[in-house]
Amino acid sequence: MELGLEGVRVLVTGGASNIGRGIVHGFAAEGARIVICDIDGEQAAKVREEALSHGAKAAEVAVVDLTAEESGTRAVGSVVDLWGGIDVLVNNAGWTAPAFITEDVDRRRWLRTVEINLLSAVDCTQAAVHEMRSVGGGSIVAISSDAAFGEHRQGVYGAAKAGMIAHARTVAKEHGRDGIRSNVVCPGLVLPDGDEAVGADSLWSAGRDAVFSDKQVESLRKGIPLRRLTSPDDVANAVVWLSSERAARQVTGQVFSVSGGFAMP
Repeated sequence: MELGLEGVRVLVTGGASNIGRGIVHGFAAEGARIVICDIDGEQAAKVREEALSHGAKAAEVAVVDLTAEESGTRAVGSVVDLWGGIDVLVNNAGWTAPAFITEDVDRRRWLRTVEINLLSAVDCTQAAVHEMRSVGGGSIVAISSDAAFGEHRQGVYGAAKAGMIAHARTVAKEHGRDGIRSNVVCPGLVLPDGDEAVGADSLWSAGRDAVFSDKQVESLRKGIPLRRLTSPDDVANAVVWLSSERAARQVTGQVFSVSGGFAMP
């Protein structure tokens, strides 16, 4: 199916590494115009070149710390300033430091987790809705997580990701009348494709074992009905489809787990 995304103006937050990088590649293959928003400018610049080689009509970088005041306005504004508006927002920026509830006692880490995973999405969404309303529509896709349904060592992170779902559904109900669709994709565990898929500021930069050991990964894999892990391309395919007004025009307020059946919301 032709998705009709050529030339569409897209903002991908956290677009420089792993899942975000895969999403950028997905939109690039459709000929979209993409702003890669990330705190890691060096890695984002590499992904920009990859996007152009994958077929993006245009690709630019916005180095923005989305935990800062009014950063969402600046991120969305970078797309508007370049191309006169925004058609698609992907709230992908995320961060976690896995820990059991009784061990996760650092309030500053809690706040950072909520700021990056939830409040950055709230901020960017508010700015994007303002722009989308003025032109009669758009698509917002939130990248939540299967942790939103409750998972070991993901208490605060999962709570923040569950908040993303509630926020995205509220946007769908409040702004459907404005032609704005708002949906959620919940990936399972997504391991980076390789060293080139992450930057120095990525949670994966310290190595995969710093996040999930081989034993933990295999234990998780056994609980997946399809017996395989989710790839960045798997997530990108779902996001790109949801962003297509042609293919998904009647889809809003929905939550899709891309996890091989690990979660079934």
